[in-house]
Amino acid sequence: MAVTVVSISATAPLTAAASASPLAMAFWRNCLGFAVLGPLLLLLRRREVVRVARGERGILRREQWRPLVFGFLAATAVALHFAAFMTSTRLTSVAMSTALVATQPVWQALIAAGQGVGTPRRTWAGLALAVLGAAAAGGLDIRAGGTALLGDLLALVGAIAQAGYTALSERSRVDVSTPLYSTFTSLVCGLELLAVCRLARIPLTGFDRSTQLSLLGLLVLPQILGLGSLNFALGRTSATTMSVLLLLETPVAALAAWWFMGQGIKPATVPGLLIIIVGVTIVVTSGVSEQATAQQGGHLSTGIPPYPAYAPDPPQSPSAPRPPAFPVSARHDPQSGLGSVHRGREPNGHPHHLPRCGGRHLVLAHGTHGG
Repeated sequence: MAVTVVSISATAPLTAAASASPLAMAFWRNCLGFAVLGPLLLLLRRREVVRVARGERGILRREQWRPLVFGFLAATAVALHFAAFMTSTRLTSVAMSTALVATQPVWQALIAAGQGVGTPRRTWAGLALAVLGAAAAGGLDIRAGGTALLGDLLALVGAIAQAGYTALSERSRVDVSTPLYSTFTSLVCGLELLAVCRLARIPLTGFDRSTQLSLLGLLVLPQILGLGSLNFALGRTSATTMSVLLLLETPVAALAAWWFMGQGIKPATVPGLLIIIVGVTIVVTSGVSEQATAQQGGHLSTGIPPYPAYAPDPPQSPSAPRPPAFPVSARHDPQSGLGSVHRGREPNGHPHHLPRCGGRHLVLAHGTHGG
């Protein structure tokens, strides 16, 4: 988790320290990311790529054009995020840019509310705090005007675009693995940024040594180490914990900008930056609190987590367990201290329910593992 926070926090300082156009930096970041993801995709998901190319996966059938369009729109949103955010690091301070971009959960909650999803009062309180903090932190830029105010607005556009990318990705992730989807979005994002750079006649070559080192740092730190360690950490901690910890990007990036670039933080903006972090933290954690309350009211009495409504063969209540109609073999796992159980099915086709172990129920059915 520490590697994730430090690596992702390097984005704004590395972009601000380079002399090339931010749009060119955004293009090369996605281009280099695709150059890394492409071979990994062929190595890890070769069969999936072949099936998609041949149309066997059904990704180009009539019913799959809608998810494909959403995927294209999601890639466009992330291209806008990169362009706006990386440009904002040149126009305003690194601390302001990262703090305003960190309001992405706020905009994501507003998008969900606009789609009719119920929003708890705690979330609205966090939204109000985040807006108040953004106004307080940007007060100096609002009074001064000029490029600093434009940088603040671009950072907010980057946060909104990132929230849009998340919302669109939820609709486009149909029968597509994460490596394939990441590679697809990197390719589309890179091509769109290339078109913008060509139309604006932004040079993409002839960079000085500091810019080349910044590009290398963007590839190694946020693109490879940051995303890789993030995926690793998400397998061992909750997404809410990681979302809250990623808010540390603002002070870490500001410290890096001060240490390497001599870019200080205006004391008048510190209270507003802290209020932004508190407000976003409330928004991120409010959904988990609401879910925990609902589970306590509807599922705590049975001790069973809610079973997905879409899953076939919902499990029966364990109050009347039946002996298995087939032998269950177990093999001790020295790493976990528990037995690794082979999954199976009863003669009537229902999943076999194992007894409680460590306060949890273990249901193995249809190739899915739970425990």
